[in-house]
Amino acid sequence: MNALTNSLRQRVWAWMLNWKSHLITVAMLVTVVWAAQAWQTRHVAGGPLTDAVLNTALTVIRPDGSPHQSTVGAELAALQARHPGRNVGLYVWAEWCTICKTIQGTVDGIAQDHPVLTVAMQSGPPEAVGRYLRGRGLAWHTLVDPHAQVSGGLGFGAVPAFAVITPQGQLRWPTVGLSSGWGLRLRLWLAR
Repeated sequence: MNALTNSLRQRVWAWMLNWKSHLITVAMLVTVVWAAQAWQTRHVAGGPLTDAVLNTALTVIRPDGSPHQSTVGAELAALQARHPGRNVGLYVWAEWCTICKTIQGTVDGIAQDHPVLTVAMQSGPPEAVGRYLRGRGLAWHTLVDPHAQVSGGLGFGAVPAFAVITPQGQLRWPTVGLSSGWGLRLRLWLAR
């Protein structure tokens, strides 16, 4: 037991002596992740949502599974009316996206605490998207975007993508790719 304790002490001491190299490694990792996000979101225009995006008419699948026709602006306004003064999470996904399937539980958890509007990009007709949502047990408020009008209009070229829409209609904190639940929640909080 004493030999194990001494070995552990030696490893901790060696790590402490090399703290500068560890700090440099962490800084490099943060820089690479930030640069990748900056490159992936380079076409996402922050600021107010454009009229072209807001006036896009699409089929919407409500959380109860019923479809109806609406515009992005009308659906966003309805969500904001139900959650006054709160940021809305915007999640762009696709049924064929493996990473999207990986973070569905995370997004579903966030949707329990925050208003979230999802966009099913290039995932087929509304009936197919509805079947997919039911099959996965996802009660999401989903815009069906078969031709990537909304996602493309926002500048997202890949999925999964997440951004925050402020109560003033500003698009903030876009991210593309795998994201953690705490990272998405932090974005919703920072956009206040």
